[in-house]
Amino acid sequence: MAGRSRAQITIDRLDVSAYTVPTDFPESDGTLAWDRTTLVLVEVSAGGETGLGYTYADTAAALLIGDKLAERVRGADAMDVPRIWASLVADVRNLGRPGVCSMAISAVDTALWDLKARLAGLPLVSLLGRAHDGVEAYGSGGFTSYSIKQLQKQLRGWASQGMRAVKMKIGTHPEEDLERVRKAREAVGDSVELYVDANGAYSRKQALEKARRFADYGVTWFEEPVPADDLDGLRLIRDHAPPGMDIAAGEYCYDLPTFRRMLESGAVDVQQADASRCGGITEFMRAGALTAAHSVRFSAHTAPSLHVNACCSSLPISNVEYFHDHVRIEHMFFDGAATAVDGVLRPDLSRPGMGLEFKRRDAAKYKVYEKKSAEARRLAA
Repeated sequence: MAGRSRAQITIDRLDVSAYTVPTDFPESDGTLAWDRTTLVLVEVSAGGETGLGYTYADTAAALLIGDKLAERVRGADAMDVPRIWASLVADVRNLGRPGVCSMAISAVDTALWDLKARLAGLPLVSLLGRAHDGVEAYGSGGFTSYSIKQLQKQLRGWASQGMRAVKMKIGTHPEEDLERVRKAREAVGDSVELYVDANGAYSRKQALEKARRFADYGVTWFEEPVPADDLDGLRLIRDHAPPGMDIAAGEYCYDLPTFRRMLESGAVDVQQADASRCGGITEFMRAGALTAAHSVRFSAHTAPSLHVNACCSSLPISNVEYFHDHVRIEHMFFDGAATAVDGVLRPDLSRPGMGLEFKRRDAAKYKVYEKKSAEARRLAA
């Protein structure tokens, strides 16, 4: 018996906006310093529902979405998310997929999955298929711009909230790193795992020497000890790091071939992926499957409210980064933002989609860009 056809649910609106939020204190890691973060928001409407997605990027991503990608989305069937995703990837061929293009696609793709789940009346984790009830979160911040007192206070705060792991930045002043790690361990005690992230600041031999000394303080995760595109260097550190210390990288993998190269090179013990950078929920789920095929741990990078549903649908997931800046902004901007309870994030099964509602009035003062569709402008007139 032939299957019954259904009417197309046509996407009639795509609106994009950007918001720049000052940090609550100057921040830095081993290779960069910043004092603001920009969130690019996409809202996609069809069938009387609106889905939202976002990325942490430059306003250039918002311009790309509003001036180019929106044309591919409007008029498409809201149920056909993979088809739309493929058309967006094809559309940026001559612009270059990595970087801004992938982040722009990420925001659109996440909004499309959120919309599809809302149209189905389901939380996104149920639409994707639930594999876990919750995902371990680790507290992340510990910026190199912090004093020892600030560092200890922040890490101790996460430990007191039930986090079983915390992460700090290193590499700005390598000569100070060992003492900062010692003070961090002192703050959280022996029962909490301690992670460090150099953001690629060290040379290979410097990273090896640091790894051996960090082991004295029970460091179990060394992220980007050398630049992430130095796959041979990452493999060297992985092969020679002390037992019990995992090497992690992957936040700058913008497409599946980049994940494949990192995994095939044997560069990491933990493959990170960021759905707000790599191409959205669609590519994040594919990256998870690829990681599982290589028998490597899989971890979500930052944006916890965006990741929690996808993480709980990903069989190989290990944990998600509860990054200070993003936790702060997500609670400022979204009703329903994810909050870790006893160190675990769980999707809200009582809310459709990602479970987020944009607090437009609260975000308005941070707005730096907006482009509404013709239909939105007509309704507002």
